[in-house]
Amino acid sequence: MERVSDRVACLSESATLAVAQKSRELKEKGIDVISLGVGEPDFNTPDFIKDAAKKAIDDNYSTYSPVPGYASLLKAISDKLKRDNGLEYATNQIIVSNGAKHSIANLLQCLINKGDEVIIPAPYWVTYIELVKLNEGVNVIIPTTVDSDFKITPAQLEAAITPKTRAFLFSSPSNPTGSVYTKAELKAFADIFAKHPNIIVISDEIYEHIVYGIKHESIAQFAKIKDQVVVVNGVSKAFAMTGYRIGYIAAPLWLAKAANKLQGQYTSGPCSVSQIASVAALNAPLDTVQAMVEQFNKRRDLVLAKLAEIPGIKTSKPDGAFYVFPDISSFFGKSDGTVTINNADDMGLFILSNAFTGVVSGEAFGAPECIRISYAASEADLTKSLDRIKAALATLK
Repeated sequence: MERVSDRVACLSESATLAVAQKSRELKEKGIDVISLGVGEPDFNTPDFIKDAAKKAIDDNYSTYSPVPGYASLLKAISDKLKRDNGLEYATNQIIVSNGAKHSIANLLQCLINKGDEVIIPAPYWVTYIELVKLNEGVNVIIPTTVDSDFKITPAQLEAAITPKTRAFLFSSPSNPTGSVYTKAELKAFADIFAKHPNIIVISDEIYEHIVYGIKHESIAQFAKIKDQVVVVNGVSKAFAMTGYRIGYIAAPLWLAKAANKLQGQYTSGPCSVSQIASVAALNAPLDTVQAMVEQFNKRRDLVLAKLAEIPGIKTSKPDGAFYVFPDISSFFGKSDGTVTINNADDMGLFILSNAFTGVVSGEAFGAPECIRISYAASEADLTKSLDRIKAALATLK
């Protein structure tokens, strides 16, 4: 009998991966499809990092690594947190995992019992709510809109807290919106969490270095809630190392020990070669990152200018990451004579079929009035795809 467990049956397929698959299918038919759906830098891993990976192979880093990560990487992460964020974490408070997604999965398994509530601002990264469901927790979603730059307010946060609240999970810079919380905004949240010491704050900072004209701030900087905060980060986005699969947490010691115990049974330590490459990445100056961010900044401005030419699209200006998250709800109910746009899913399919551009529906991100456009693509592809989108949307009446 073919029967999967209830916990797997309840999960939704990743929307970003589904769009990528659909785009590939069209490409295989010879159609010039431009994918703006996947959240992955379109830059190569810097040569000095690749060289470190090659040397690790030659140096025979081919055996099982320690469960929490090599000592050299734990020290590099500890040094990075102090240097870049002003945060003090001992190496035994850090656990290295197979990507930041794995880090978050570990945390939720360590924290959540059946019925525990996790507060998540929307729009959210698609995997957040699925991992909460997997652990039989309850997602408590705080909605936002483009008019608020997709940021929640302290009043919204306070209203969402109940005796069952176990965690608050958010990203800044945000996937999918690119919004970045300021130090003052984070302090207001910290003041609230200080009154609720049983709530653990999971701060996803994977896009930390991809910010434009501002400084990234971590909520872990506020001493009164330091023991309630877990910082999640990794090397994937800033160093174009998505395939290396290295993420990490910096956490209160009791929680780091729990994640270490869990990981020891699930996966053991991450890839040995990837860890040595990550040491090189984290110990180096950020020159290569800054060069990449400059390109992303230009692309962001290009995308915003192109979207401004399309009547009916409403955008906020993202301060980080490499996404624009336009509100396209003014098109709902409109038709090109064949297809009627009723929701963001319809819009995503319409754009893919008529503008041959892959974007992601905001439905999966908890924002059914929006779509996500990744500008991790060349300026030529961005220009071509947005011109196509403009022409396709002009047919909707």
